[in-house]
Amino acid sequence: MTTRICLWSGPRNISTALMYSFAQRADTTVVDEPLYAHYLSTTNADEYHPVADAVIAAQENDGAKVVRDVILGDCETPVLFVKSMTHHLPNLDWGFMAQTVNVILTRDPYEMLPSYVKQVATPQMHDVGYAGHIELLEYLRGLGQEPPVLDGKQVLLNPRKVLGELCARIGIAFDEKMLSWEAGARPEDGVWAQHWYENVWKSQGFGEYRPKTTPFPDYLKPLLAECQPYYEQLSALAIQAQ
Repeated sequence: MTTRICLWSGPRNISTALMYSFAQRADTTVVDEPLYAHYLSTTNADEYHPVADAVIAAQENDGAKVVRDVILGDCETPVLFVKSMTHHLPNLDWGFMAQTVNVILTRDPYEMLPSYVKQVATPQMHDVGYAGHIELLEYLRGLGQEPPVLDGKQVLLNPRKVLGELCARIGIAFDEKMLSWEAGARPEDGVWAQHWYENVWKSQGFGEYRPKTTPFPDYLKPLLAECQPYYEQLSALAIQAQ
């Protein structure tokens, strides 16, 4: 029986690094954002996301088929790790999550938002996932689940400890190979990788945590204030580095 792990992340939250980490496991198949084309084709996000047309052409657009064939479909390994974005969930029946092991990944919006606007210049709440994460958390609790929460900062501060606790909570053994990987792209990378994955391609493991030192853009402060209460709810639940 396959353990099907769905990582539900916001953008710029080290989700790709976590996908690369799980890809080092001999028992695991990883999938990169299979619901991206569903999201682009059922919302207006195709108007402002990089290479949206290429993503829509490369992936199945029907989210229900993605759930059936990819997330719940045949898998040749004991573990399936599906990296997804919480904001990719609109216009989709969430009932499949009763059959998956769900993990939520967040990051301080003070650090995330200035990074995200390099790709999406004027993001709104529905682009960045914070409110969606709380909605998802409440939905999963309604299913009787208490999903592990990861905070990108805590992962970077002590990846061995945080990933070890995560693995224990989701019922798989921790593997030391999860802590490092070869630099460069992976075959599982989506067609959008050239626009989003530059830093992880340069990496060979989880980088050292470095707080942002550049001034926070004034025009993002209203969105920051909107995101902060949601983030604080999640960070209080996150697996800690110490």
